[in-house]
Amino acid sequence: MPFLDLGNAVIDYEVTGGKGPVVVQLHGLTSCRARDTALGLDLGRALRGHRIVRYDARGHGFSSGDLDPHSYTWQALASDLLALLDVLSPDRPVHGIGTSMGCGTLLHAAVRVPDRFASLTLVTPPTAWETRKAKSEAYRHNADLVSQGGIEAFLELGNNTPEPPVLADVPLAKPSVTECLLPSVLRGAADSNLPPLLTVAQITAPTLILAWADDPAHPLRTAEALHQTMPDSRRVIARTPYGIMAWPALFADHVSSVESRP
Repeated sequence: MPFLDLGNAVIDYEVTGGKGPVVVQLHGLTSCRARDTALGLDLGRALRGHRIVRYDARGHGFSSGDLDPHSYTWQALASDLLALLDVLSPDRPVHGIGTSMGCGTLLHAAVRVPDRFASLTLVTPPTAWETRKAKSEAYRHNADLVSQGGIEAFLELGNNTPEPPVLADVPLAKPSVTECLLPSVLRGAADSNLPPLLTVAQITAPTLILAWADDPAHPLRTAEALHQTMPDSRRVIARTPYGIMAWPALFADHVSSVESRP
């Protein structure tokens, strides 16, 4: 597999598909590209003719990382993304799609360098702004739990946390992060938030927002706030597993519609 050496981390990635425009897909916290495939969240699979880049965020999957929690904030992960795009698509904007943590990473990258993105697709936007505080405290608690009791204590906590209805039939999976790095990854997430709405409002890239219902970690209020703020956005809500099954086609239609604009 190809990789990008950033000095304090090595980013493992793959490129598939044709020779067309680049599509870059980002996964969520403690996940990886292989786990996204298993969960049915490989949303670029309906595209044809594009170069699809999928990578494991630092500390996740096959990518390495360090013990500094700051390395795992969404702002830092946005720097990783932009460095990867400088290598894979230096002269042409890309279509970005990110789930949860990946959504946060994309937004931070887009407000920093807006002309790098032809379109955005924000999947299950996470808790943000004033609602982020409680989630941040939970992440710090979980980081301490892993540090003191190991990853098994963290897994036991996950077994007792109800999943949203759209994931009712999805089997639980272990984090795609090593026990050594997991506390740092969780503390990095705790120190993260989406950019302020006034900043997000300046993003003009056509944006598709894919949300699901009844998930406190990914509340519909975040998706709605983004939709109301971003000037060129569309929001779709899945309430059953069948709703998620439509997402690859919705994403492909979104990319095609953007590319067909004059």
